[in-house]
Amino acid sequence: MSTKESSAEKTGQDAVETLNKRTGRNMPQAVATGALLVVIILACILVRIDAFIYLIVIFMTLGLWELRVDFATAGLHIPVIELWICSAATMLASFYAPDHVVVMTAGVLVTALIGALAATRNHRLGGRLLKAVNTKLSGKDAQTMAYASYGAAKGESQLSRLANVGVTLLTVVYITLLACLITLPTTFGGHPAAHAFMVIFLPALSDIGGLLFGSLFGKHKIAPRISPGKSLEGLAGSMLCCLVGALVIFAATYPMADWGRIWWVALLMGIMVGATGTLGDLSASLIKRDLGIKDMGHLLKGHGGVLDRVDSILMSAPFITLVLLITGL
Repeated sequence: MSTKESSAEKTGQDAVETLNKRTGRNMPQAVATGALLVVIILACILVRIDAFIYLIVIFMTLGLWELRVDFATAGLHIPVIELWICSAATMLASFYAPDHVVVMTAGVLVTALIGALAATRNHRLGGRLLKAVNTKLSGKDAQTMAYASYGAAKGESQLSRLANVGVTLLTVVYITLLACLITLPTTFGGHPAAHAFMVIFLPALSDIGGLLFGSLFGKHKIAPRISPGKSLEGLAGSMLCCLVGALVIFAATYPMADWGRIWWVALLMGIMVGATGTLGDLSASLIKRDLGIKDMGHLLKGHGGVLDRVDSILMSAPFITLVLLITGL
């Protein structure tokens, strides 16, 4: 290898390292993982919308496990098996049942009741969960470790059962309810694929726009104590990318004859999702900061865990669903 080639390679590596430092993640890994996820999601949506529903159920299942581990590092317990069963049943029933909203509401309430009751029982950490908790706690201080679930005598939680009930109900709202609202738009309006694209890809564009504009131009921080990387410039980038994405989806889905009636919906959707996606990121950052962890999990290379990838999607889902319902699209 010539000196010139070696110098060019070193310059490229330095540029990648600088980008990784500014974004706070391994960008080559993040891009590769993101591209794979896009291919999988597109295949599920375009081949059969039922496949998309089952894909969301799988992601929800993985997200519940991540929260189980995250809460366990703070000595909190959620009954993950009961939540797995009830949440999956709720999502599938609300999709296939004729009255989607009623079934979804009833399923979420039943999940909350069963989860709250299960959260009051005595529990011990299994070997796999204990190993995951130890890994999460490896960089934390001794005081935090003393209050972890496995720090109590015989592996029993030191915190009150009421606290376990509280985080279980939070989990039902954050995972079960919001995941149902990701799939609900595919059941009305006659445009299931377009609605799925909006719910999944507009928040993803919000993340991309916020990351790029924030890393390049970010100076005015939104909430530095919660998420130091979030800036007003990044928020503007999120809205811009969402706006372009919404216009593209609407143009590819709805006939031009309808644009005089619905063009403003695309503008509203883009600006709104840019804001709600950022709010979702901040909400997840607040939970992680309170628990003292960096990432929700480690399943997605370059992105952290499943919940690190879908936090903006979860927070945006109810707003997108509401707009689609009110406008009749």
